[in-house]
Amino acid sequence: MSHAAVPIAGALCLGRGRLPVPVIATGIIFAMLPDVDVIGFPMGIDYGHSWGHRGATHSLLFAAVAALLAVALIRPQRYVIAGLFLFVAMASHGFLDMLTNGGLGAALFWPWDETRHFAPATPIAVSPIGISNFISARGMKVLQSEAIWIWTPLMVLVVTVLGLKQWRKLWLRQNGKAQ
Repeated sequence: MSHAAVPIAGALCLGRGRLPVPVIATGIIFAMLPDVDVIGFPMGIDYGHSWGHRGATHSLLFAAVAALLAVALIRPQRYVIAGLFLFVAMASHGFLDMLTNGGLGAALFWPWDETRHFAPATPIAVSPIGISNFISARGMKVLQSEAIWIWTPLMVLVVTVLGLKQWRKLWLRQNGKAQ
């Protein structure tokens, strides 16, 4: 569930008016969408298959294609910012999964390379698959891990960016510069 924190933090950092609500909502959905690949389990798709869990849907190519399609459908005024926002929202899923301590890694470079990758450090506790499995003692440990390694750094980033923006406004006002 913490995947949604990335586009939320991104929207907060960009500020009001930079992205329309439909783009922000799509970003939140996109951040979680790569895990739709778990529908392959009941269909017999093996975890390690390129369309298995953490495979193609976790790739940078998948994120880029999805962002381009979404921008074409939503047609925001600032399509470059919206496209980059949506790409980062979805691509962040694979990068966060690379930081977990379980699974097979993420196939970031699919289809050119089907290797599953992990980050050099994997501090985030891997989440159990399925809501019923998540509501457990292990699920609480995962939430604690995500609070430390995802939510806290993103909150620090947002507070820093918003603080710098505020400081810049004050500096410009004090120095008689137009904003």
